[in-house]
Amino acid sequence: MAFYVYMLKSVSPGKIKSYVGYTNNVNNRLLKHNSNKGAKSTKGYKWIVIYKRYFKTKNEAMSYEYKLKNDKKKRKNIMKNENFNITTL
Repeated sequence: MAFYVYMLKSVSPGKIKSYVGYTNNVNNRLLKHNSNKGAKSTKGYKWIVIYKRYFKTKNEAMSYEYKLKNDKKKRKNIMKNENFNITTL
């Protein structure tokens, strides 16, 4: 089974926010975030996927998710360059 680490950017008016997570289905996860059934911190905002990366195992995805969540510099670069690494494999 394939897993993805993804980064979302808020498109709602007001403060621009980002969110990082992992999933095996990015499209379904985005629908959950946008219908307020996703993570608590994403509720009340509308989101777009600006980054996703493929992993073969859940452990690899979870490890990278942790690193990306804690790398503020890389997240900022991705926010500036929205087409930074949107890949579908």
